[in-house]
Amino acid sequence: MRKLRFLAVLLFAAAVGIVALPGAAEAHGALQMPGSRTWLCYQDGRNPNTGAIEPKNAACAAAVAQSGTNSLYNWFAVLRSDGAGRVSGFLPDGQLCSGGTGGPYNFTGFNLGRTDWPLTHLTSGATVEFKYNNWARHPGTFSLYITKDGYDPTKPLAWSDLEPTPFDQVTNPAETGGPGTDDGHYYWNGQLPAGKTGKHLIYSVWARSDSQETFYGCSDVIFDGGNGEVTGVGTTPSSPTPSASTTTNPPSGAGCSAMYNIVSAWTGGFQAEVMVHAAETAVNGWTVSWTWPGTQTLASAWSGKATSSGSLVSVANENWNASVPAGGHVTFGLLGSGTAPPQVNNLTCTAA
Repeated sequence: MRKLRFLAVLLFAAAVGIVALPGAAEAHGALQMPGSRTWLCYQDGRNPNTGAIEPKNAACAAAVAQSGTNSLYNWFAVLRSDGAGRVSGFLPDGQLCSGGTGGPYNFTGFNLGRTDWPLTHLTSGATVEFKYNNWARHPGTFSLYITKDGYDPTKPLAWSDLEPTPFDQVTNPAETGGPGTDDGHYYWNGQLPAGKTGKHLIYSVWARSDSQETFYGCSDVIFDGGNGEVTGVGTTPSSPTPSASTTTNPPSGAGCSAMYNIVSAWTGGFQAEVMVHAAETAVNGWTVSWTWPGTQTLASAWSGKATSSGSLVSVANENWNASVPAGGHVTFGLLGSGTAPPQVNNLTCTAA
């Protein structure tokens, strides 16, 4: 039965134009938590009804325009068959996210320096479960690097942007799910670097121990108190503007916190979303409030009951999203008038 499922995957791959790799390239995979650019752009771009690649995120669309749709049909194949685990000095600066230009596919579009790639929201110093797809399983070592303080996401990644040693490394971690599926993956717990704030990039290297084949990947993250939430997938920013955000302090024990994030902006208006996080105790009812830093006004909101008075905005839960499980989150969205603020003031979350 398992062989039949794998055969079905191969038949689907042929139907949508995935080209089979030659014999040397046998393993496949990419970091899924935090999501690599190719994985999250595949999530953003693949039409679930037709299988066509139709990117909505502006950065993903620019990458596909440069590299073609095969770069997302083969999101798990950013590799070098001759990598042998090599890093600095092997891949040229500016080509880290594509694995250079010597792989089986063109991934050069994913080297673009932009601020609007899909983002994974994280908390500095937290312990998280990393996930790496096992489209094809093989023994080997996974190494994760983080960018240095002062990293500039508008420039293509260079080796000098990364801390010289991995902040996390694991050999032959546990896995779940079968190969040849989007859901199957290796997984392990690791601690994120402490003292990081704002946007950074996590660079992943998977070096097989049974061949020279090595996989490379770029995962865009923001350290703002998040718990692995992803923004920028399924949205169409009007221009490559930064995904600015404001976060309350992550709660411990009971209570809730809120994370405000700009989704897109245009002349005279903007769209934002707010994630409501529960701490170690479930929340049954919440209210988020903040004040605008300028002359912004609330135009509308959804998935929450909003009121505003002057610069003060308050949003309470709907009946259907009042309950937030321990460690979980719910999200509401809003449209605002005026210039998109890089942050809001006095952001608070109160549990009922």
